[in-house]
Amino acid sequence: MQEKLRINTYRSILLFLLAGWFFLGVSQAQMQFSVELWEDSREDTLLIRKFSSLRDVAMVEPLQFEGNYQGKFKLKIRQPIDHKNPDKGTFLQTIYINHSGFDQPSVFITEGYDASYAGFPAYENELTNYLGANQICAEHRYFGESVPEHVDWQYLTVENSAADHHHILDILKPLYKGKWISTGISKGGQTALYHRTLYPEDVDLTVAYVNPLNEGIEDGRHEPFIKQNGEEPERSQVERFQLTLLHKRDSLLPKFNRHIDEKGYTFRISREEVFDYCVLEYSFAYWQWHPETNSIPDTGAPIDEIFEHLVSFSSPDYFSEQSLTRFQPFFIQAAMQLGYYGYDTESFDSLLTIENAEGYLYKIFLPDSVCFPYDDYVNEKVREFLKNNDPEIIFIYGEWDPWTASSVSLPEKQNVYKFVKPRGNHATRIANMPDPMKNEILMIIDRWLDSP
Repeated sequence: MQEKLRINTYRSILLFLLAGWFFLGVSQAQMQFSVELWEDSREDTLLIRKFSSLRDVAMVEPLQFEGNYQGKFKLKIRQPIDHKNPDKGTFLQTIYINHSGFDQPSVFITEGYDASYAGFPAYENELTNYLGANQICAEHRYFGESVPEHVDWQYLTVENSAADHHHILDILKPLYKGKWISTGISKGGQTALYHRTLYPEDVDLTVAYVNPLNEGIEDGRHEPFIKQNGEEPERSQVERFQLTLLHKRDSLLPKFNRHIDEKGYTFRISREEVFDYCVLEYSFAYWQWHPETNSIPDTGAPIDEIFEHLVSFSSPDYFSEQSLTRFQPFFIQAAMQLGYYGYDTESFDSLLTIENAEGYLYKIFLPDSVCFPYDDYVNEKVREFLKNNDPEIIFIYGEWDPWTASSVSLPEKQNVYKFVKPRGNHATRIANMPDPMKNEILMIIDRWLDSP
């Protein structure tokens, strides 16, 4: 009924404009512009009808967009809180669709966090751009808008997340007939890999960027990787800067505390301990996002310069209770199934206020009332899947990104590829790969898409 009223309203407005232009002698070009606007509105209406008619679609909202699309929409999909026990209730999961055409390929972005960025008019994944494809971006359960009314952390599992994505594709595939490419970055790359493992027939190919496959809550491979990372003298400068921070603790702490007060950060540990963890985190963060040119201050640099460099890479915000409003679901997943990285304290032992960093995830990030046992079952299932199958998957990593320490180890397969960008960091993408690598990746994708 509402759609009929909306269409009749559009027709009335159009007739009114045409009548006015007739009497005012409006140019043919202006009339054509109005007809194009009417056609755009009609196309939106038709797409809204199609999406609204799909099962478990609870909301469809048209969005502004840029680029060569026929429309952009925000949908809310009704999902079971626990796919194994539908009686546990449901929640609404947000997805964003950039519509190019029902016969075009579709890029399915399995976001690992909040996906609100995908609602921006100009947002476009590099694969979507390259393929001229539809783009479907799914927000991860328990992040952003996609949160149950009553949060129960036990249902924030890899299995439920993969089932969410399976359900989305089950809903959309009757409309979108082209090939499907799943993709994600970092935690989103993990999410794409888990989905491909548990539902291997859902998509035709997968491109996973800079995603780890960890072996424990504190994996153990990242610390030695960082110690051998990069090139001299930069590698030594990183450790020397950390030592400088600890030696100049008394001069830095007043600035550190003032910064915390100005930002309003609070913590579950003391500020002295937070400072220690910022120093320990610095080496991981530096190599994860290292700049193209070396920017580490010398030991004799002004104290303000040293402080500003520290917080630019390793802000206390990361360890704050305020950040948990957005990222606590991630830390819970890390403790339950995803795993994470640890810190090497041996080089700084006598300069730290903490005895060691073991168990820091529980101490700093997890709720007091809950203790989650780590379960490696799903990660082991991924390893078995890659060992026993030959799915069309491309893994992309940066050579100096610490997450590459826990990158996927591949058996020799015909259709599973791993590309590592020399000197690359966590921002490694196909577009910034060396040309020979980039061309090979795109050639492989084209070959897979052209195959029957």
